Formats: sequence, structure tokens, C-alpha cells
Amino acid sequence: MRFGYGLITCQRHPGDARSDADIYREALELAAEAEGLGFDSVWTSEHHFFDDAYAPSLFALSAAMAARTSAVEIGTGLVLAPMHHPLRLAEDAAVVDLISGGRFVLGLGLGWLPWELEAFGASMRDRARRTQTAIETCRQAWGDGLVEGAGVAVTPKPARRGGPPIWLGAIREPAIRRAAGVADGWMANRPGEDELRRQVGWLHDELRAAGRPEDAVEVSGHWPVFVAPHEERAWEELRPYAHYVEWKYDDAEQAAGRVGPPPAPPPLDDAVERALREKVICGTPEDVAARIAALGEIAGPRFTFVARLYYPGMDRSTMRESTRSCRAPIQSTRFSG
Repeated sequence: MRFGYGLITCQRHPGDARSDADIYREALELAAEAEGLGFDSVWTSEHHFFDDAYAPSLFALSAAMAARTSAVEIGTGLVLAPMHHPLRLAEDAAVVDLISGGRFVLGLGLGWLPWELEAFGASMRDRARRTQTAIETCRQAWGDGLVEGAGVAVTPKPARRGGPPIWLGAIREPAIRRAAGVADGWMANRPGEDELRRQVGWLHDELRAAGRPEDAVEVSGHWPVFVAPHEERAWEELRPYAHYVEWKYDDAEQAAGRVGPPPAPPPLDDAVERALREKVICGTPEDVAARIAALGEIAGPRFTFVARLYYPGMDRSTMRESTRSCRAPIQSTRFSG
């Protein structure tokens, strides 16, 4: 099992008085710290036009992270492929791979917000086709020949022959089965154990049907994680920030065209809090290690667990302490594996 740190989004939490430059400076510092703490990879995430300034430019951010580090992989979780011209996407990914010395992982997603897609001339109807075209274009652009249709040869080539691995984010069965045929890795979105078992089953079914080994596609996923000496203390510290991250995705559908500072989320009621707590891996190092190990058993030997340890607005020292405390679950899970 390999471990990633993420998802760095550079969002502005309501009431955060820092400048955007400060938030991006912190993002680069966190990437370097994650490398120093022994994480295998650092992951970013993309959205556009959010009122809390969710990171819209992952290639620039990834290149800066690569320049600040020396060994850790830099991954996008995810670049929203339908919103990028396929040729430009292939070029940008090649340059980041060169700057990183072959440490870049290109994670792609379809996007799920209609208004966000439409702003770039895409739609919910054509997002799968556009993503497929992006993958095909990257493979051709990073090879030795011309890109079909465009009739151009893309240079420079990535650091690695054939280019960086392409991972595909997917939740629903058709998309997961599609990943088995076109991607080097599949990234899940915080499923529970039963759901992950079902999703891995779809992936492996499709791989077997294609005559490929089950480990031909790396399994990965990101889960919210917070570690503290006591379980209740951990939840008390995490609750407002986990609530904001969760609510912000729900709020996004109504946020098109919103201007001004980002609003605060509504108060948590008991039912919403219980549902939120079930989605988060939160507790002592021993509790967290046990839950990660259970997911690893389901995912199989080629598994990257991305700990979502980045929380917009959380005090830097609190976030750092949780990240440092996550070393124990990492070491424990690696040893038991």
C-alpha cells in the first residue's frame, strides 16, 4: 500500500483573512512537509468559478510543488478533462512531468456541475466522450507519431517514455468499467467498505473480461482523515472543517454566478452530523490504522490510499499535528501489509 496526502484545494474558508498568495504559499509548504513525513504522493483537486476560490489551475500548482520537492509523486485528483483542450492538456502534463523528473500522475475526471461544464463549452451529455478524447490524445501526443486529426507532433515529450500514468476518477459502474479499459489507475471517492468491495468487483470483472490481470489498473481513492490522541477530541476539532468541505460541494449547484465573500455553512443538526461522521476516518492513530488496513484488504496489493488531511480554514498547527500523527497509521499499515 502507498500513501498520498491531499486534497490540496486552496479554498478560502469564510472568515479567513489571509491573501490568496498566502494560501498558495501554504500549499507548497504542505507539499514539502508531506514529502518529509514519508508520504508517497501529494494530490490536488480542481474546480472553477467557486466563490471560495477552489484551485482552478492544477498544472501550474503541480509544477510549483514539483519544484519544491525531490522524491514525492505529484498527482491531480482530479483535472476535469472536458474543460481542457486535449492537445493543451497533453502539453501541460508533459511539461509538469519534465519539471518533476517523471514524478507526475495525471488524474482525470468527467466533472459533475452542469454550469461549470457549460462555461467551457462542454455538457453533461458529452463529458464522457471528451474525457475519452483527452486520454487518446495524450497517449498519441506522448508517443512518436502525429496526433490523429490535428496532424501535429507534440513536443517536448514527458520525462518518461509513454508519459505519466493516467488515472481516472469514477463512482458509477459504467465509469469504473470504462477505467478498466483506458486508464492506468482508478480513483474512488471515499466509499465505505461494502461500496469499495462492490466497485473493485466491477473493475476486476472488466479486467478479466479483457484478458488483463486484476492488478493491471492501480486502485486508489481519497478519504477524509483526521488523527488526534482521543477520538472525541479528534471529532470536535475536525467537525466544523469537515462540515464546510462537505457542505461546499452541496452548495456548488446553487453557486453559479455568486459574487462576494463565500457564505458560511448552516449549523449542523444531529442527523447531518451523524451522516458526516460516518464518512470520515477520524480518531486515534490505532483507530485510523485499522480502518485504512480494512480498505487496503479490499483494494488489493496495488493500492494508493490518499488521506484527505487538508482542511480549508483549519489552524495550521492543528492540521500539521494531525498530519504528523498520521505517520503512525502509515507505518502500522505498511508493516501489517
